[in-house]
Amino acid sequence: MPSRESYEVQKGEKSLVQKAKQEANQQDILAAALGMRISGPQKPPATIWQPLKLFAYSQLTSLVRKATLKDSSLPHKYEKVHNFKVHTFRGPHWCEYCANFMWGLKAQGVKCADCGLNVHKQCSTMVPRNCVPDLKHVKKVYSCELTTLVKAHNTKRPMVVDMCIQEIESRGLKSEGLYRMSGFSDSVEDVKSAFDRDGEKTDISANAYEDINIITGALKLYLRDLPIPVISYDAYPRFIEVAKLEDPEKQQEAFREALELLPAAHSETLRYLMVHLKRVTLNEKDNLMNAENLGIVFGPTLLRAPNLDAMTALNDIRYQRQVVEFLIKNEDILF
Repeated sequence: MPSRESYEVQKGEKSLVQKAKQEANQQDILAAALGMRISGPQKPPATIWQPLKLFAYSQLTSLVRKATLKDSSLPHKYEKVHNFKVHTFRGPHWCEYCANFMWGLKAQGVKCADCGLNVHKQCSTMVPRNCVPDLKHVKKVYSCELTTLVKAHNTKRPMVVDMCIQEIESRGLKSEGLYRMSGFSDSVEDVKSAFDRDGEKTDISANAYEDINIITGALKLYLRDLPIPVISYDAYPRFIEVAKLEDPEKQQEAFREALELLPAAHSETLRYLMVHLKRVTLNEKDNLMNAENLGIVFGPTLLRAPNLDAMTALNDIRYQRQVVEFLIKNEDILF
């Protein structure tokens, strides 16, 4: 009868054989991925095999990423293009779209500043609009592009909009001059810094900021700081044209069409904001803020003229007010 020691030795030898077979299978798979043909019992020496192994893994990773990109090309609720910038990569890199090597010593390709995707410059035009920003690349909340922020945090709307509006509606709807009165600027900046630092954990309760005007000021500052306004630059001319229409029925239908020009995240943010401002007007007896007053406050904040001369931008101010006023009064019909 075999001893316990001999049994353990046999067991160890068997596991070594199985491990060797697994490594051989891995080598065959990786060789196939590289397009190599290895015939017979001879295998590449370790000094050659290890770099080939690393290369193969990078190729497989790129192929998986490319497959994911193609699967993700189905329409998303919030579509976002990649924010590609020319990049110099250290060490060997492969395109995560075509899986080919990125040649050169500098500026070998482009890298998405929001999600970190690395591709050839020529491949960047073919990558689907499915950028999912990584929080490690999104360093702040204020001044961050709206769609980038909501996709990075996986929310329907920017956290600043949600949290400020909830706080205002819980204790400030009857506050006289709501949104017209300004909070202490240093405190507003403090709220901004807190959101950039702590995100959704930011405390904006009455214990932290008793004056509700500080919260309204922080919300207005967030909307002003957006690199692309809530009513985007592309949609701006159409909204101004619609505001100039005199027929109410045609104007209402035209506003519906104009709203469809907005990116999905912008449209949802605008809807939520208009519903809130409508509630503000329902408390006009106390806060003295009607749709026209709110239009004056939010017009230049939500709509900003794209590269227009000073005179044209000045003339657009009244139409900006009229756009916001109309959206507030008809939010239940338009959204």
